[in-house]
Amino acid sequence: MVARGACRSREGGLRWPCMTGAICRRHRGGNSLHGAGIVTAGMLACASFAASAHHSISAVYDSTRQQRIEGVVAEFQFVNPHPFVIVTVDAAGGGESWRLEMDNRFELADVGMTNATLKPGDRVVVTGSLGRTEPRTLYIRQLDRPADGFRYEQVGSRPRVNTARP
Repeated sequence: MVARGACRSREGGLRWPCMTGAICRRHRGGNSLHGAGIVTAGMLACASFAASAHHSISAVYDSTRQQRIEGVVAEFQFVNPHPFVIVTVDAAGGGESWRLEMDNRFELADVGMTNATLKPGDRVVVTGSLGRTEPRTLYIRQLDRPADGFRYEQVGSRPRVNTARP
């Protein structure tokens, strides 16, 4: 007879704790596959969330469509996963805002960049890959600040910064 609150598994034994405290073989350690399944499902959920939180650069930006823009920094956000710069570019009828994405924050910090590297009012010349779907977006391949010779480059998969005056 099964205790009140418990249910039967296919093998006919208790499957989960009943109201009297009886625990089935699976949860007593007799069959660890059930616990491993829960852990595996949790790990897969976390991995899929992490994958969706980050994107492939080539999925968002088209490296075959390069664009060069000149403008003034309106904002620099040194954030994870990718810092970005908002640049105002002179255009017919007024200024246009462009969102320019950089390499990941940790690699930028490793080459000496900080949240104070680019400031509002800095004039910059930028070359990069246009966004595939979003207008006025660019993945930066090279950013120059002519006033002091600062240069940021994305070389292969690593960023490089040069602060020497030309």
